[in-house]
Amino acid sequence: MGFFKVGVVPSLMKSVRKGLRSGEIEKDVYERLACSECGEELGTENDPDEIGTVRVCPECGSKWKKVG
Repeated sequence: MGFFKVGVVPSLMKSVRKGLRSGEIEKDVYERLACSECGEELGTENDPDEIGTVRVCPECGSKWKKVG
């Protein structure tokens, strides 16, 4: 057997907080998240086997992970 647990994949995805700090994500007046590059409101992907939520831009496909 290998060294990795089944179902555990290292993630290179940035967090929502880091995306906000770097300017990749913006918040509007109503606290909705939007992709700075496309201007589109971010959608949500929920994987029942993972902790947290993945926020996705429907236009460019960029993803950010929100934990908590």
